[in-house]
Amino acid sequence: MTTLEQLNGCDANSFVATLHGIYEHSPWIPERAALERPFSNITKLKLAMQDIVRNASNEEQLGLIRAHPELAGKAAISGQLTAESTGEQATAGLNNCSAEEFARLQELNAAYNTKFTFPFILAVKGADGQGLSRSAIIAAFSRRLKNQVADEQAEALRQIGRIAEMRTNDLLGYTPTLGATVMRWAEIIGAWSDDDSGLTCAYMTDAHRRTAAQIADWMREAGMTAGIDAVGNVVGRYLSDNPHAKTLITGSHYDTVRNGGKYDGREGILLPIAIIKHLHEHGEKLPFHLEVIGFSEEEGVRFKSTFLGSNAVIGQFDMTLLDNLDRDGISMRAALESAGHDVSLIPSLARNPDDLLGYVEVHIEQGPVLLQRDLPVGIVTSIAGSCRYLVQLKGVASHSGTTPMTMRKDAATAAAEIVLYVEQRCAQDQQASLVGTVGQLQVPNGSTNVIPGACLFSLDIRAADDAIRDAAVNDVLAFIDAVCERRFVESSVEKMVSASAVPCAPWLMAQLTAATERAGVRPFMLASGAGHDAMAIAKATDVAMLFTRCGNGGISHNPMETMTADDAEVSAQILLDFLRNFIPKS
Repeated sequence: MTTLEQLNGCDANSFVATLHGIYEHSPWIPERAALERPFSNITKLKLAMQDIVRNASNEEQLGLIRAHPELAGKAAISGQLTAESTGEQATAGLNNCSAEEFARLQELNAAYNTKFTFPFILAVKGADGQGLSRSAIIAAFSRRLKNQVADEQAEALRQIGRIAEMRTNDLLGYTPTLGATVMRWAEIIGAWSDDDSGLTCAYMTDAHRRTAAQIADWMREAGMTAGIDAVGNVVGRYLSDNPHAKTLITGSHYDTVRNGGKYDGREGILLPIAIIKHLHEHGEKLPFHLEVIGFSEEEGVRFKSTFLGSNAVIGQFDMTLLDNLDRDGISMRAALESAGHDVSLIPSLARNPDDLLGYVEVHIEQGPVLLQRDLPVGIVTSIAGSCRYLVQLKGVASHSGTTPMTMRKDAATAAAEIVLYVEQRCAQDQQASLVGTVGQLQVPNGSTNVIPGACLFSLDIRAADDAIRDAAVNDVLAFIDAVCERRFVESSVEKMVSASAVPCAPWLMAQLTAATERAGVRPFMLASGAGHDAMAIAKATDVAMLFTRCGNGGISHNPMETMTADDAEVSAQILLDFLRNFIPKS
């Protein structure tokens, strides 16, 4: 078995020869990597080779892509694949295609080559290394055939990086054990849903309660004391030998949006449980209590109220929300009581801030930033604040054929002008991660031959800096007034949500940064555009967040949401190192 020490100590020719199968027919990659030795760990080696590809010329990158064989293509049929490619395609069962599957793959190969002029590349061993199904491979092939050429070339290179990552693991006999555990657990609870259309796990449904019970079981198996509290939070504690020690909290939410992903929120629960299991199995304790909380509700799907679990922990649960009704007329109070919870105990769940050391949350990024930079993790600087509005425009509905263009009071064209301005204005300050979205746009009672007399749309503006966000909001609101005045359209603007940005604590970020560097990863800072439980917990103690790379173009809140076992492993090793070297705030 090859070791990292051998790779660091051998001559350049031996280094290149040993790594010859990692990147298909491309010795220039290990040749350049040899110059960067020694590598402190396997992650450092993997990222060094990926950086070489990333910084290569376009001609070199295309050559690398074209060095790879088609899936179930001519090289496979004639037995001309490398040993590595042969094993990978066999793992996915591509050597056992039905006649229909084989014909479809040949059709896709031909269409893909015609459009892109290079072969379709996919890490067929999948995110967990266990192999994709043939149907999943064909679905990915069909989906990516719709990409633009530049985007698809970038995706092909990312897939090559993933293939190289797994081949490096095999060469060095390395298994991402913690990451694999997280992926396996996520698959188990990801199969429990409120309906059959995808993963939906709403507050206090059968799937939600089953998920909570399973998380509690895994906590106990990992060596923690665990239970489910009055608001449905799953709380596990890994106790220090010092009974007077303070508590560091980690965790995230286990509820999901409708038809959501398997890792949003859940990674931040499962990953620390896997770490604690590792510590417990090795008889290792920490000098502080470590509490993992699976927050019961963050998404607001069932009762239209977010952060129920984390607000209970900080003592700010609004008891009037218990009277909220779901779409079936069931109150939150009734849902909790039918699950066996005593709602009168919710106020007692509040933690004493004096007992807390801080809060650190690991979360899938839910965006493409880390993916585009070929980085497995990133350190969050702040969680964006948001302002949300409901805007109603009122014009005059009239006949589309008889009303001259210069005499119209068209609510829809006014809205269109405003939507375009939101895009333009919010593209002006990307350093603060300013974004603006019109996610809902309606013409009530519209007809093909009637000028729209009304238009209704939502407005969501976010930024990591409140002042920058508020400036954009003010500009957009002023633009709405100006457009409506010019077009003789009335407007009504209702503020629905206003949440301040939450900066992460510099002292916690510094310790995460140090742990990231020790893991062999270049630290990268980024803001979070999405809300997280850390926003609520920040009202009680200092917070920090570590993002894990999100695959499939950064898609989240979607069944296509994905990450890899290797990236989960990197996040786990960083959090484990952070815990072992944690220095409380003085």
